[in-house]
Amino acid sequence: MNDIPIIDTHIHLFDPTRPQGIPWPPKNNAKLYRPALPPRYKSLAVPLGIKGAIEVECSAWLEDNQWVLDVAASDPIMVGTIGSLEVGTPEFRGQLERFARNPLFRGIRHGNLWGRNLAASVGKPEFISDLKALAQAGLVLDTANPDLALIEAIVKLSDKVPSLRIVIDHLPKITLPPAGPALDAYRANLREIHQRPQIYVKMSAVLREDNGRIPQDLAFYRPRLDEIWEIFGEDRIVYGSDWPNSDQVGEYHEVLAIVRAYFATKTRAQAEKYFWKNSVAAYRWVKRDPSQPS
Repeated sequence: MNDIPIIDTHIHLFDPTRPQGIPWPPKNNAKLYRPALPPRYKSLAVPLGIKGAIEVECSAWLEDNQWVLDVAASDPIMVGTIGSLEVGTPEFRGQLERFARNPLFRGIRHGNLWGRNLAASVGKPEFISDLKALAQAGLVLDTANPDLALIEAIVKLSDKVPSLRIVIDHLPKITLPPAGPALDAYRANLREIHQRPQIYVKMSAVLREDNGRIPQDLAFYRPRLDEIWEIFGEDRIVYGSDWPNSDQVGEYHEVLAIVRAYFATKTRAQAEKYFWKNSVAAYRWVKRDPSQPS
């Protein structure tokens, strides 16, 4: 199935050589602190069958939304970007209107990031009102850094804004509690999310450390991937690499190899949904190159 085209729904773009610098990654991260721009990404991803990518914000600076849009516009491999706007503030509606004019702007990210907390915000009327505006604009909410409270908050948010498409980023990396009430509540919330077809899950950030090493065999990761598959099925999961953040656990080809091995056990139709078709439903991204599937 290595001939299936792939849309990578989770990469980051940044350039620490800019005069203004960057808020992330920090200078002391030797693995990440260098330019991460489309030409470098393409050199790794295109030979592996990636046809398009969606950038996900890694900066809370307002004007970095525009910087990413300008960078993305310069290379047709970029089919969209998920920006960073502060929901629940007086400035949000104007900022949303500004960036939503650009067809590459596919939504925003909010969660456990930049001092923002979805679980703490979901009860605020102004927060919900702004996310209703996001939904009315046909845009997506990605959620950052999953934990048990975030998963519970997603259920509450979906109750309040049922038309909002939500993408849960990096669910395989969540830290799970031991068997008991907390784990039961988490799984109950996942089953509740399963009932909401407008919520998608990224089977991304799969590689993780185990006793000081990063396993490269599918057997280590399969139980968690199986749980996500069994709950959400073939229509609700999407591929994302988390490049270049993923460099901290493995090279791009290693990140892709694990999920390719997993989907080698599925049908071709199911693999196509994961690697690109579901991303169309979730993000409604913009086709910019003839090689990109549609």
